[in-house]
Amino acid sequence: MRFACLGSGSKGNAWLVERGTTRILLDCGFGVREMATRLARLGVEPAEVTAILITHEHSDHARGAARFAAKYDCAVWLTPGCAVALDAMGDLPVQTREVDSHAGFDVGELTLQPFPVPHDAREPVQYVVSDGARRWGLLTDAGHVTEHMVAMLQDCDALALECNHDVDRLKQGSYPASLKARILGRYGHLDNRAAAELLARLPMGKLQHLVAAHLSEENNSPELARAALAGVLGCEPEWIGVADQSEGIGWRTIV
Repeated sequence: MRFACLGSGSKGNAWLVERGTTRILLDCGFGVREMATRLARLGVEPAEVTAILITHEHSDHARGAARFAAKYDCAVWLTPGCAVALDAMGDLPVQTREVDSHAGFDVGELTLQPFPVPHDAREPVQYVVSDGARRWGLLTDAGHVTEHMVAMLQDCDALALECNHDVDRLKQGSYPASLKARILGRYGHLDNRAAAELLARLPMGKLQHLVAAHLSEENNSPELARAALAGVLGCEPEWIGVADQSEGIGWRTIV
């Protein structure tokens, strides 16, 4: 099993996980043409995508899903709440599959286990993906850490964790007060320290890859995010990957 990121941040998000001929997009936050360009960097044709999973309806995660799915004839998996929200925006994909936020399901050679997260969206989820032997956990867009999130992310072989902002940078930055309050709130985004505290509660023995994700371009830096996570792991900061907005991160194989 391997995973990659097409881009991560407030302007668009998409992750790709692959086992054999099964290729699943987690979120589709770019337009169809941009998605094709970013997939090409990973050596993947858009028509090779098996399915799309949408974590929540915010445009940086879902804006391209309906058009991409229609053009390349793939199903879109999402929670009922997310479906209602996208339908209200006139952007509900035609081929949808309902996701129970507490029930796993199989797509091809992969098992997808959703779990709910606290975010200001309609029924948002994140995922742990398994091929039966290895586990990759994706966690972004969560305002605070819950006990259920900690339980779901146990024993992962690879993790992508939200490190959205440095609290001091955000508070001193140029964002309006209302936006700062939203980001800092219990349904906003995890900061570097919160991500590190979550990581400290997880077993480290199996961890092969750790990627910092959804970094704010104004209120964070790769150096700050890496330092926070490396302090928990006791590793060199450079060992930790950073999925950025323009390039994402290339293929990482979980052995």
